[in-house]
Amino acid sequence: MTRIDAKFAELKAAHKKAFVSYVMAGDPDFDTSLEIVRGLPAAGVDIIELGLPFTDPMADGPTIQLAGQRALEGGMTLSRTLELAAKFRENDDTTPIVLMGYYNPIYSRGVDKFLVDAKAAGIDGLIVVDLPPEEDSELCIPAQAAGLNFIRLATPTTDDARLPRVLQNTSGFVYYVSINGITGAAEAQATNVGPEVARIQAASGLPVIVGFGVNTPEKAEAIASVSDGAVVGSAIVAKIGAGDSVADVLAFVKTLSDGAHRA
Repeated sequence: MTRIDAKFAELKAAHKKAFVSYVMAGDPDFDTSLEIVRGLPAAGVDIIELGLPFTDPMADGPTIQLAGQRALEGGMTLSRTLELAAKFRENDDTTPIVLMGYYNPIYSRGVDKFLVDAKAAGIDGLIVVDLPPEEDSELCIPAQAAGLNFIRLATPTTDDARLPRVLQNTSGFVYYVSINGITGAAEAQATNVGPEVARIQAASGLPVIVGFGVNTPEKAEAIASVSDGAVVGSAIVAKIGAGDSVADVLAFVKTLSDGAHRA
């Protein structure tokens, strides 16, 4: 059982929904980023999504693109991202970390080396948005064999014909992208999300977490009420980008987690 599996079992026993937060590794700098990540569990975060900076983030809107640029300009790399995760693990051995990003940095490092290093750093799962299920042999299957969950994205355009292929080899949870388009582009609507979540839950047997377009405590509560939990990324990253203090960022995260946990 991975930390992700254990976390969902714990939440289910407590009749709670999950709150997942996304932050870009190294934004605005390594030390500040580490301080924020270390503070997330106390702010109510159940699972941390750690963004891997990349030069061509095709699924991300302007807010997260800028965060990636700030991180890269500050010298953030895949190695430094894994170092940040390892430093987090020095004080927290239970909160799951999902590394979210794109395949190029992993391919450049070499899949076998990456998986060994990611496991050693305390990474629990991967979301690699530009690797479709047709490419499972590239990373998904080796990652599962290494003990990492491979989390797939489903979207409003994932119809019944496509869904079984998307769910093939998926583990940990399914990330449902609530809108068509990039991160931060529109608001998620619970009335649209609920039926889709139920469809994916029935087909997968896995928890379904909803992200893209969740940006307020009220929205986190509404979305979590029709799913297994909510993800917030751009709204948190925007606070970091605006230069808010670590304390203020974490206080904002706490309002979001409280919203999701009220569901």
